[in-house]
Amino acid sequence: MTHEGVGPRPADPQGAYRNPVVNYSLPDPTVVRGDDGLFYLYATENIPNVPIHRSRDLVNWEFIGTAFDNATRPDFEPQGHVWAPDINRIGDRYVMYYSMSRWGGEWTCGIGIAVADRPEGPFDDLGMLFRSNEIGVQNSIDPFYIEDDGHKYLFWGSFRGIHAIELTDDGLAVAQGAKPQQIAGTAYEGTYIHKRGGYYYLFASTGSCCEGLKSSYTTVVGRSKYLMGPYTDRAGRPMADNHHEVVIHGNHDFAGTGHNAELVTDDKGQTWILYHAVSRANPDGRVLMLDRVTWRKGWPEVRGAEPSRLAERPAWKHRTRKQD
Repeated sequence: MTHEGVGPRPADPQGAYRNPVVNYSLPDPTVVRGDDGLFYLYATENIPNVPIHRSRDLVNWEFIGTAFDNATRPDFEPQGHVWAPDINRIGDRYVMYYSMSRWGGEWTCGIGIAVADRPEGPFDDLGMLFRSNEIGVQNSIDPFYIEDDGHKYLFWGSFRGIHAIELTDDGLAVAQGAKPQQIAGTAYEGTYIHKRGGYYYLFASTGSCCEGLKSSYTTVVGRSKYLMGPYTDRAGRPMADNHHEVVIHGNHDFAGTGHNAELVTDDKGQTWILYHAVSRANPDGRVLMLDRVTWRKGWPEVRGAEPSRLAERPAWKHRTRKQD
């Protein structure tokens, strides 16, 4: 697949990679590792019907198709688009939660579910899980699924508070009697929670996502000893009151650094974060970025709290993978 306006990339030094790792628009990434050992990435549908990309190393990505076609794409929100998918392996299936929304439709948007037997699809749309005006949470977008202590939960929300709710054992419906619980304040969207060393780390994005080079999107984090919080910054101030630590902000090369995917650990135990940004060299859309996360005194950090331009690649052992 080709993309207009994207020129040839300079050769990278041996053992290094260059940001962006995909130099065309792939906003709001989510990633899962398939049974074949390859990584599959999904994004907001700037490419219609939810683009799917595949990689062996998190650096080199190939477009392999879309989750839906024109006949199978979700349609419960009239004139809506699929935003910010979240991909998961639940049992023997790949389950994608997605936002279905149109710009400004904060009470009619909602979260839907699609399933597939393989990460490359095709996905079977199961329709709406809930809608904003039914669940009572305005702007119900940006889903994130997590399993904890034998239970399954969905987190979601966008600048109207981050909320969570328990799901059924198969992850395909809201648990009987479950009610939304607010987890964090009104400064955030794009939730992702990572468990490490006895803490839950709530990553989120704050600021404006979609104003091109004026975008102020910033990746932030808080932590808690409990999945449902309270999440706080280093000083113990609560995310419920919009306190947090900055993980990645913009720099002279990139603006709007936010909406990270799931963290990935390489074969050396190093942690990596995928996210999107607006490139000052190619400002049309939100390109795919990759950076290493280090852990210092129990907190995640990216070097300089800003995107790298040229950095050392993730470490992977040489393996032969079957690729259909």
